Amino acid sequence: GGMFLIPLSALIQFHTRENTAGHILASNNLAQNLCMLLFLAVPVYLAQIGVPQRVVFIGLGFITLAGSIWAIVLLPQSMLRMIVKGLFSSRYSMHVVGLDNIPAERGVLFLGNHISFLDWAFLQMACPRPVRFVMHRSYYEKWYLKWILDRLGIIPISSGGAASALGEVKKALEAGHAVALFPEGHITRNGHLSSFRSGFEKSLAGTGAVVVPFYLQGLWGSIYSFASGGYRETIRSLDSRRVTVAFGTPLPDSVDAVRVKKSVQELSIDAWESHISQMRPLASTWLRTAKRVGSGPSVLGHDGQNLSGTRLLGAVLAFSKKIDEICPNEPRIGILLPPSAAGVIANLACLVRGRTVVNLNYTQPGETLAACAQRAGLKTVLTSRQFETKLSAKGFDIAALSQASNLVRMEDVKESIAPFSFARQILRAKLLPAWWLDLVSVKKVTLSDTAAILFSSGSEGIPKGVELSHFNMVGNMRQTSAVLNPNEDDIILSTLPLFHAFGLTITTLMPLIEGIPLVTQPDPTDARAVGRLCAQHRVTILCGTSTFLRMYTQSKSVHPLMLQTLRMVVAGAERLRPEVRSGFKEKFGIDVFEGYGTTETTPVASVNIPDVLLDDWSSVQVGNKPGTVGLPLPGSQFRIVDPETLQELSIGEEGLVLVGGSQIMKGYLDDAERTTESVVVLDGKRWYKSGDKGKIDTDGFLQIVDRYSRFAKVGGEMVGLGAVETALAQSGALAPCEFLATSIPDPGKGERIALLYVVPAEASTLTPDDIKDRIRQSGLPALQQPSAVFQVGELPRLGSGKADYSKAKQIARERAEASG
Repeated sequence: GGMFLIPLSALIQFHTRENTAGHILASNNLAQNLCMLLFLAVPVYLAQIGVPQRVVFIGLGFITLAGSIWAIVLLPQSMLRMIVKGLFSSRYSMHVVGLDNIPAERGVLFLGNHISFLDWAFLQMACPRPVRFVMHRSYYEKWYLKWILDRLGIIPISSGGAASALGEVKKALEAGHAVALFPEGHITRNGHLSSFRSGFEKSLAGTGAVVVPFYLQGLWGSIYSFASGGYRETIRSLDSRRVTVAFGTPLPDSVDAVRVKKSVQELSIDAWESHISQMRPLASTWLRTAKRVGSGPSVLGHDGQNLSGTRLLGAVLAFSKKIDEICPNEPRIGILLPPSAAGVIANLACLVRGRTVVNLNYTQPGETLAACAQRAGLKTVLTSRQFETKLSAKGFDIAALSQASNLVRMEDVKESIAPFSFARQILRAKLLPAWWLDLVSVKKVTLSDTAAILFSSGSEGIPKGVELSHFNMVGNMRQTSAVLNPNEDDIILSTLPLFHAFGLTITTLMPLIEGIPLVTQPDPTDARAVGRLCAQHRVTILCGTSTFLRMYTQSKSVHPLMLQTLRMVVAGAERLRPEVRSGFKEKFGIDVFEGYGTTETTPVASVNIPDVLLDDWSSVQVGNKPGTVGLPLPGSQFRIVDPETLQELSIGEEGLVLVGGSQIMKGYLDDAERTTESVVVLDGKRWYKSGDKGKIDTDGFLQIVDRYSRFAKVGGEMVGLGAVETALAQSGALAPCEFLATSIPDPGKGERIALLYVVPAEASTLTPDDIKDRIRQSGLPALQQPSAVFQVGELPRLGSGKADYSKAKQIARERAEASG
């Protein structure tokens, strides 16, 4: 009775107009009561005239059977919904967002993403109205499906008969039906939302129907999707799967495909935030992965010290107990370590004890390093004696830091742990279940608590402390993993510094939490060591900056065979120079995929990924467009707005890039004013003002033009310095020199463009006059041509490999003043 009456009452209320709900519900109750009285009276009468009870019950059975058949014929979608729910409810739970956006009557066209073969089922379960789906004819014509698909009102479509199918959609909408169409035209092969086809526009125009955009989240990684085996294994390790179906605000029948896709992307933010809110904090999530990895490899050290999942878990549990003894009441702990087993253990041990990790940038001047530690309130900084020696040898001074904070060496902590304690923790890690270890060994924190504080690169000034919550970090890792789509045999090289968001989140914590082995290499500039480790451990994924990738391309110590196992190389943190992309492809035969993000976006906002051939063997799902920074991650979105009014601009127009999604930082450390300036709330969502100038094409790919701060005002005209660098690189006029454009004051024009360049040994005969001649012959417009050129020994760079624009401007200004 409950299975029948409760859904029936819900459907009646949903399809009832608000001003007539009372009358309809009262009439429904009256009809039900009259029927109950009638069915009570009939058995009583039959009993009085002596009809046996068995005959009465058999008769009731036939009546029930007839009613069931009638209900199935009348409402086949309801029957299907019940069957599907029974099949999948034990494995999947469902959460619906925006149900009020579905009109109870009039034609509705549902348009959204397509991630698995089960999308239709969950969409129908989430929608109270019967939905007619548009299905590819090859599935529709299967003899064992066709009879039931006809009862469900399925509309078949094929490449040769699309016009007739879309005509049928138009008729259905005009008749007031609800129709669902997947405008991508295929199930995603890479987790991304691909381009929307515009065919639905003709079916929709003039019908008076509305478009309700939807976004499905949670089925990518299931066996019903095209996700890789490695990603499926990660998802399978979860106790249960939560599928979120988000419905957006209705759009008019004049809407186009670009606007619909934008609405679906906005919905993806809501759906992913709902999904991430059900995840566990970093330490609890990693602990379960470590148990799943078990005796398999987890951390492969550059020095041969390898750790399995179990041994890493045991080491972290042992060190975490010492953390409580060394700094019992300190909410934040500093870490001064490179990518290494020690760096991994230090970060995880602090997170296990609920502390906020603050990885410090050891390449900064000592005074800046101490100021960052002081600003974060660090009383204790974990480091190692061996690493201190290496820093001293490279000229880095941490004496000021030692005066501001207490330096605790990892070697000393390790020696203070008795061998029996290590063995005991490894035994606990091996034998005890994950839920028990989580309960007794992990300090409870919430997703909204700060997990890490990272200081920005300082490429344009004083570093800012960025607070990243557990919500930010576990969310960005899952978003990145969804498009990375890891294979079972993937291995990541962890060489980016831990003080950089890219290094901490993506190349260190993400593989640990997703169960991907990582190979540590403390120095990303050691090209020979990077090449050797890639070959030794058969690394498949390499992440780096354009600067580091250039080093590997130019180094004679890196033979192409060393990198032959790489399947994906991702460049981020700075603009990927065209000559680096082409040079890497020429030497190693491997494409470099450019991504985009900032410390404030945890860091990944978008990335290019490989194109995928579809089942028709002729169509391609485009994932990579050279010259762009890719599509936004699932659950993210870009907006291009006017920098002054924040009004959204049209497709193709250049403006300020806003980034929205779960990865937007918690805020700047102890700086509410700057946080308010950088993070704005529009349409109920938080957006980060990136400071970058960019534009979006019709497929959703973002192209970064330049930083707003990297413009020179020459004679009243704004000239992008990044555009100058790109144009010079594409022309090849300055090859093989490295160069960087900046601006210096000019009494007559306000500012002028200056160029710092490095002459390699093979071109040592080049003079400044030669450089100026090459610039003049490059084809650059006169306004964009640098009027001052200065040769330097090396371009100023930060420890992360990014160009130090603040230092470059200072050098150019000093050289200009010295030359008169």
